[in-house]
Amino acid sequence: MSPMPDGIEEVEVWIPPLVTVPDMAGTLARMSSLRLVQTVSAGVEQYLPHIPRGVTLCNARGVHDAGTAEWAVGAMVAVLREFPGFVDAQRRGEWTYHHTGVLADSTVLIVGYGSIGTALERRLAGFEVEVVRVARSARDGVHGMDELTTLLPAADVVVLLVPATPDTAGMVDAAFLARMKDGALLVNAARGGVVDTDALIAELKTGRLRAALDVTAPEPLPEGHPLWSAPGLLITPHVAGSTPASGRRTLRLLRAQLERYRAAEPLVNVITDAY
Repeated sequence: MSPMPDGIEEVEVWIPPLVTVPDMAGTLARMSSLRLVQTVSAGVEQYLPHIPRGVTLCNARGVHDAGTAEWAVGAMVAVLREFPGFVDAQRRGEWTYHHTGVLADSTVLIVGYGSIGTALERRLAGFEVEVVRVARSARDGVHGMDELTTLLPAADVVVLLVPATPDTAGMVDAAFLARMKDGALLVNAARGGVVDTDALIAELKTGRLRAALDVTAPEPLPEGHPLWSAPGLLITPHVAGSTPASGRRTLRLLRAQLERYRAAEPLVNVITDAY
């Protein structure tokens, strides 16, 4: 990470890099003229505790929808159709014909039905699945979080898209996983801390559940961690939103947001709560 430039005390608008700044509190404290922090990520949990009074925090809601939703669909198909196992067989030069699972006729439970969840549902439209939606608060066609325990047993695929907040930390614990049906697939494109890693490993070792993780706790996942060797698990290194599409959409958002700021117009994606 490069050192902060001279004149940091004159900065009014800060667009921090995607990689978290090591001394967030110290950096923000030095920006005595700061008025706006505009992130390039949807998650803002690393900024919230340190935002000075009078400074507006905005996230990049929407820019990673396409990439993350596409990753989630790809992860479902890859695990259910056993692509990782076939890749291993290809490397060994083995023709391992057998029937696999399939996404068609499944019930997909989207936990955290926001803009990414909406994008995911659009991409699932051609896969002949039933989509069940869950959000923080119930609304027309969307269940509330208080209904989650009754919805889990019927889901073939559970997709996590919730933000990292005190309420979601460790929400996918042993009890949550135990309510999932035998053979179900857990897909985490949210944050690693949403899932109790030890509880997930215990379920994977029994073979009762499978999982696809783009995020882990800890992250990056260290060499030798039990997740690397857990059966029935596909891991990618937090790449769901790391696409050219996200880059293009981020630039469009930043340009439009800065124009609003300069014209003293209302900003978009203002964070007023935990997200």
